[in-house]
Amino acid sequence: MAEETVLEPTKAAAAPTVAPTDTLKLGFLGIGWIGRNRMEAIANSGVGEVTAVADPVPQNVEEAQKTAPNTKVCQTINELLEEDIEGVVIATPSAFHAEQSIIALESGKAVFCQKPLGRYAEETKRVVEAARQANTLLGVDLSYRSTVAMRKVYELVKSGELGDIYGVELVFHNAYGPDKAWFYDPKLSGGGCVIDLGVHLVDLALWTLDFPEVENVTSSLFSKGKRVTPADGKVEDYATASIHLATGPHVQLSCSWNLPAGQEALISATFYGTNGGASFKNVNGSFYDFVAERFWGTKTETLVSPPDTWGGRAAVEWAQRVANGEKFNEEAEQFVKVATVLDRIYGR
Repeated sequence: MAEETVLEPTKAAAAPTVAPTDTLKLGFLGIGWIGRNRMEAIANSGVGEVTAVADPVPQNVEEAQKTAPNTKVCQTINELLEEDIEGVVIATPSAFHAEQSIIALESGKAVFCQKPLGRYAEETKRVVEAARQANTLLGVDLSYRSTVAMRKVYELVKSGELGDIYGVELVFHNAYGPDKAWFYDPKLSGGGCVIDLGVHLVDLALWTLDFPEVENVTSSLFSKGKRVTPADGKVEDYATASIHLATGPHVQLSCSWNLPAGQEALISATFYGTNGGASFKNVNGSFYDFVAERFWGTKTETLVSPPDTWGGRAAVEWAQRVANGEKFNEEAEQFVKVATVLDRIYGR
């Protein structure tokens, strides 16, 4: 889930001249648990250096300094962007993702942002366009793509081994709900469990199937057991969606907060084809341990098992690409396509 740290957007700072370096210099905006996890992953990889951090919560700064004791502590995004950095890792509440990303991009910095990049597709489009205009690399922490288990399922689908894919089942049920009030304000969060958890599911399906055109979307949203619509001003805690792709496959999605599922989490992305199926799914309710399974009729073969330290892998891969000099990549349009499907699930 997104982090609790808040740093209000301000005007973009002028981009400083960054001296060539063998180690990428990065700033970290929002260093709660997720922000620190990504920061530590990049620092431990040796690809990036924690040059500056910004967070309004003193305890978060103190924890970050255990990993990077010599880092510059900034009070605002503007101050952070004035530092000698080449990129910014953003892990602040969802309401600030788009505006903070745009400010950083317009100052010439590469950006790696927590999901969702925008609360709505229109916000997401603005961020992608800012990255295009600045010719800087934009990444989003759609971290399940980076698990070994999901990459195995992706390979099976792409290779054609499963035959023609006709069905996809996506599940993300969380036995808990967010503990920060802003998650429950749709103006700040953009929605409930769909934009918090379902964003991962939609991304995995579209990414694995080469982002086909989405033909039709229907959905049902619930809050505390009752049907809701965006006009009700409530965020959903349970949702189902039926997504028909122009290339043929049908995608069924289900996600929730606080579902009494008998375990902490149920997470899976399963692809069914004319030559069998394959599934990415969590183990024993874990949020961190995943397997990849191959199905033949009534038989199951486990192809990938834990452990897999994947949490910060997407951030490290983005940092490596920035360090290699990579600029804007049109793959960023994928973020808009995912956001557009989420908008259609919400009926907006």
